[in-house]
Amino acid sequence: MGKSTVAVNLACAFASLGMNTGLLDLDVYGPSAPTLLGVAGRKPQMNPDKSLNPLEAHGLKTMSVGYLVDPSQAMIWRGAMATSAVRQMLDEVAWGDLDVLVLDLPPGTGDVQVTLAQRAALAGAVIVSTPQEMALADVRRGIAMFEKTHTPVLGVIENMAYFEDASGARTHIFGEGGARRVAEEAGTPFLGELPIEVALRQSADAGARRWWRARRSIS
Repeated sequence: MGKSTVAVNLACAFASLGMNTGLLDLDVYGPSAPTLLGVAGRKPQMNPDKSLNPLEAHGLKTMSVGYLVDPSQAMIWRGAMATSAVRQMLDEVAWGDLDVLVLDLPPGTGDVQVTLAQRAALAGAVIVSTPQEMALADVRRGIAMFEKTHTPVLGVIENMAYFEDASGARTHIFGEGGARRVAEEAGTPFLGELPIEVALRQSADAGARRWWRARRSIS
């Protein structure tokens, strides 16, 4: 949960370091990049060669299925349609010269992830999870899938790790340390814990930038 918010913040962090950064939202069933980036309702322009120009937002070049479909329509896509969308987003977008392209994937280990791993040489994968046990099964499957497709797993981030009230007291609403524990069991780096923040939720809904106060820095 919260992987799209993590992906957008990570991409913005790369851009703030002076890197030419792209963000590709491949969550074909629930694309949220248009809202998070504040560009909902805008449409990418097509070039004479039929490639699409990415939309620019917060210093990023961005593309999302959400730019191309009516947000009020249900995304009832079979596997072949989802994999076709992945191919189009990879092959038919005029990204230009990028230092890094951040990919936001749907949850689980389905057609989108497998197609991507087969078609692109990925530098690495970061897995985002909440701490509770029912979410950790996806972490284990994700690590196993990326290992089988020879994609380096750069680490695991625990999102919604805790809520901190005005007094500084922390409540672990979804349990404590689950993602860290699974990362350690798998021999995968644990990258950090990200709290629940009301202000972050508000800025995400508004398409504005805001940074987490992580318990430890994400490297």
